[in-house]
Amino acid sequence: MAVFGSGGRSLGGRGPSFGFRFFVYALLSVVLMFYDRKGGWLDTARYGLQATIYPLQLAVNSPSAAWRWMKESFASREALQKEVDGLRAQLREQQLMTMRQAALESENATLRGLSSALPEVIEKRLVGEVVSLETSSLRQRLLINRGGTSGVFKAQPVITGDGVLGQVYRIGPFSAEVILITDSEHGLPVQVLRSGVRTIAYGTGRSTALDLPYVPQNYDVKVGDTLVTSGLDGVFPYGLPVARVTRVERDPTQPLAQIAAAPLARIESDREVLFIWARPGHPASPVSPEALAIETTKPAPPAKPVSRPATRKPATPAPAPAATPVEPSAATPEQPADESRAPEPGVEPEPVAPQPEAPPGGPTT
Repeated sequence: MAVFGSGGRSLGGRGPSFGFRFFVYALLSVVLMFYDRKGGWLDTARYGLQATIYPLQLAVNSPSAAWRWMKESFASREALQKEVDGLRAQLREQQLMTMRQAALESENATLRGLSSALPEVIEKRLVGEVVSLETSSLRQRLLINRGGTSGVFKAQPVITGDGVLGQVYRIGPFSAEVILITDSEHGLPVQVLRSGVRTIAYGTGRSTALDLPYVPQNYDVKVGDTLVTSGLDGVFPYGLPVARVTRVERDPTQPLAQIAAAPLARIESDREVLFIWARPGHPASPVSPEALAIETTKPAPPAKPVSRPATRKPATPAPAPAATPVEPSAATPEQPADESRAPEPGVEPEPVAPQPEAPPGGPTT
């Protein structure tokens, strides 16, 4: 029995021999080098092969290239984002600095205005800042960051650079509540600067209006008149600007005119206020309640007896005695009859001595 493949040649032995193949390859290489040397034929073949292989190279290098591109992209984006955030922060700081500078300039201008608006009657001032503002129809109040520790007292006048704002209503250690002149519970004695008419300005519950309800029809008040404090309330000194008349209506059937005014102080926009102390003894200082009080008459204490010289009353002349016939005698001269004279005014009359009466029966011979 014969074995399969035992008597035949191997598969590799069917081709040409190794030496023959080497000779063919060497000859082919020499021919190719010859043509490449003469005409550059291999460069053309290499160019074509490069065009064919380039997509394969891209496919092989794409994952690593894509990863590097993604890393670079994200790194660049992160760096740009950090830079943008830094620039935004710097922009915010610059804006805050600009706003703060503008606020300081406005505050300085306000303080200069407050200082320039102070009359001579103001002896001392204290600047305060508004913490909160309430301007409802029921309450017109301010909360200021100054209190009892700063010397603020109840009913103290509060003004701005434009005019009167109000007075202290309640005080605490570090804050004070100010009732505005526009509060419906507040009344302020005022005077028309042009004509000298005095009246009372009441709040209306609106921060832009005051009411003057007690002005007769014939009083000289016109639109545009400036109202100043009259100094008769014992709180505000005389001459501080309060408001400007905006409306005057006169109805012949009514005894009083309808007058409205607008406060000069910018109640809803001013952030700095001024607490003031009036100079004692100044003519424009507010009138104290003691000066307005009427003294009651007190009973005088009993006077001690004083020794005075007795007043001499004029003596009343005694009636003349009945005339008795008397004979003349040489020893007794005839007495003239006394005549009663009226005393001169301002001269005290001298007392008249009574005449001796004659014995009954007449003189004896």
